[in-house]
Amino acid sequence: MQSVRPEFTFGAFSCWIIKPNMPNTILIGAQWGDEGKGKIIDVLTDRADIVVRMQGGNNAGHTVLVGKKKYVLHLIPSGSLRPAKKCVIGNGVVVDPIHLVDEIEGLKKLGVKFKNNLFISETAHLVFPYHRLLDECRENSKGKNRIGTTKRGIGPAYGDKAARMGIRMIDLMDADGFSELLKQRIKTNNELLKALGAKGLSSKKVAADYFAAARKLKPFVTDTVRLLHEACQNQANILFEGAQGTFLDIDHGSYPYVTSSSTTAGGACTGTGVSPNRIDKVIGVMKAYTTRVGEGPMPTEDESLSEHFHEMGREFGATTGRARRCGWLDTVLTRHASMVNGINEIAVTNLDGLDTLPVIKVCVGYRLVSKKIDYVPNAMGSLAKCKPIYREFPGWLSPTEKCRKWSELPLNARRYLKAIAMLSESRIQIISVGPARAQTIEL
Repeated sequence: MQSVRPEFTFGAFSCWIIKPNMPNTILIGAQWGDEGKGKIIDVLTDRADIVVRMQGGNNAGHTVLVGKKKYVLHLIPSGSLRPAKKCVIGNGVVVDPIHLVDEIEGLKKLGVKFKNNLFISETAHLVFPYHRLLDECRENSKGKNRIGTTKRGIGPAYGDKAARMGIRMIDLMDADGFSELLKQRIKTNNELLKALGAKGLSSKKVAADYFAAARKLKPFVTDTVRLLHEACQNQANILFEGAQGTFLDIDHGSYPYVTSSSTTAGGACTGTGVSPNRIDKVIGVMKAYTTRVGEGPMPTEDESLSEHFHEMGREFGATTGRARRCGWLDTVLTRHASMVNGINEIAVTNLDGLDTLPVIKVCVGYRLVSKKIDYVPNAMGSLAKCKPIYREFPGWLSPTEKCRKWSELPLNARRYLKAIAMLSESRIQIISVGPARAQTIEL
């Protein structure tokens, strides 16, 4: 049953709100990305009507294993792997049209069908070859101060958006207007590229490539804000799929070692046009340990733990293939993520990665010079000086990959999970013990 209650009365007019039983849910990363959000989204999509990607670009990578098939998604929401689910690429995403076409075609070869189930925001901004070249030139020029960008042009594309110089999907659909806009942008950016020692671009070549992509993408392009508003009115269950993680957020992350979009829960509203009062739940995804790709401070980084996971063939980026930096779980970070995002529930992934370790450490605080602190410093110089204060837990030394119920997990694994939930100031709802859909425990 749906509950109906009067929201307010103005004169003789009453506005009534119909509250759906199925919650609209935001799923975000509670660490530095790569937490396993793609798999958790895939699991949750079973009970959702619509899956919406809200920010980022093809610098993100979500890996989902279905049976023996492995899917790596960059721009397409993970809901595409379940028939009859609608997928939306929201206005907060920056889209490389050529990459998106390639991704669609690649998924089609794997049996994924796209017919009346994919919708792309007409106000999403586009990534162009000059964005990628500028990204690479700027990153290379920083030397030891580099950020660790994927060089996909995401930052410069968001930069153009903020500077009101971007080109949107709706512009690409207007052939004459697009040609003129692109010509102007390439002329301006060619001067920058030449100043940085790179070759300029041909506007005719870029236009031809993007028009070819536009013809294939046109059936999917629409006003997704109106679409999602109507879905809310019709009581559809919406799942918002975040990319990257809390500490890569442009405002709340470990700046400047961050991405260029809002990766926290607030980004779901600005990146889709769905109002905050339509959101019912926030789920934070975190690994049972910590990983990071790229540069920047990471207090719990541990070389021996990195070797442990890399020898297992784990912790290599889905987008870049780079080896991830690994460390013990940092609950100072996850507590902060819970605070910033309003996390209601936690999904813990990669628990099985700890199966063979006799002792497992958890960071419960930092020592900054001679002072103990229980928060994440905003100054990167201070975060770099933080030494973790650890609490040790006995390992379970038993495989968990075949566990399907809480009661089937080893006792020490259950104790570990209860402790990290308490330390993260949230409650655990989902536990992943492997990459496959079936390797999931829901509480």
